[in-house]
Amino acid sequence: MTVPAPNDTTAADGIREAVAGRSEAVGGVVDTLDSLALSLGTTRVSLWDALVLMLVLIALLAGAWLLSKGAHKLLRRIKGLEASQRVLGEKLLSILVWAAAFLVGIDLLGIDLTALAVFSGAFGLAIGFGLQKTFGNLIAGIILLMDKSIKPGDVIAIADQAGQTTFGQIRKIGIRAVSITTRDQKEYLIPNENLMINQVENWSYSSKNVRMQIPVGIGYNCDLDLAEKLMLEAARGVDRVLDTPPPTVWLDGYGDSSVNFVIHCWISDPEGGLGNIRSHVLKNLWHLFKANGIEIPFPQRDINLRNNAQFEQLIAAISQRIEDRKS
Repeated sequence: MTVPAPNDTTAADGIREAVAGRSEAVGGVVDTLDSLALSLGTTRVSLWDALVLMLVLIALLAGAWLLSKGAHKLLRRIKGLEASQRVLGEKLLSILVWAAAFLVGIDLLGIDLTALAVFSGAFGLAIGFGLQKTFGNLIAGIILLMDKSIKPGDVIAIADQAGQTTFGQIRKIGIRAVSITTRDQKEYLIPNENLMINQVENWSYSSKNVRMQIPVGIGYNCDLDLAEKLMLEAARGVDRVLDTPPPTVWLDGYGDSSVNFVIHCWISDPEGGLGNIRSHVLKNLWHLFKANGIEIPFPQRDINLRNNAQFEQLIAAISQRIEDRKS
């Protein structure tokens, strides 16, 4: 058991003296808890010390959490801040609050930081190896918010594990990852570092206007001008399609079975989905084509059979069999 220096007091000793001075009964309970101790070398840890440590940690965690939430609410009340600036401010406030709580806890518990030199070195080494990705993602998230290249509410194109590209809306930029929700309510958690080092297609970086391309084929015997007019009418009949820029129709080429067109139309709310717009345009076009006699052709092929002796013998045998059946 070590005897502390005259001026060496801890939080547990101060609380024990304060409690003992107010009530002798409670002071007796405290002395009993303090007598239940475990000595490891020159270090003595009693049940009372452990209880005080636990209470201080709980108080600090609860206080830091409440203070962080309160600071976030105050920040949300400030008008004129963009979404990325608000998220960045919340992250910085959280870091400051938890750093202050750590320093206050060190001071309350009377921990000598010089005694933790060896532990600090080992902890720093662990951060360098084990937590490298975590801190890298934290810094990457802060950089993304500072340069405003990606912010909550943006619609970006992503690629899944199979290599298929889809799109989703950014819901949250967290400490470790960005939360992206697709139209089918699948939520992807993408590490912040991936968005820093990989190519990202941001559909709403400088403008939310997105142009869609809808391929359409018609028969060779159809009126091309009438078909083009009906395609524009079908696109304009969808509410989410913008009038400015207006829809356009391009002749894309001559296919094997059809004359191929592409309908170009613009929308300003890509987070609402693209497939439903394409479906509405094609459904409108189906009814317009039916009403105006525009044919949507099936695949057609011309087959040429070369004449030779074996082929002619086969035709003659088939013809002979047909005549025999008739007779």
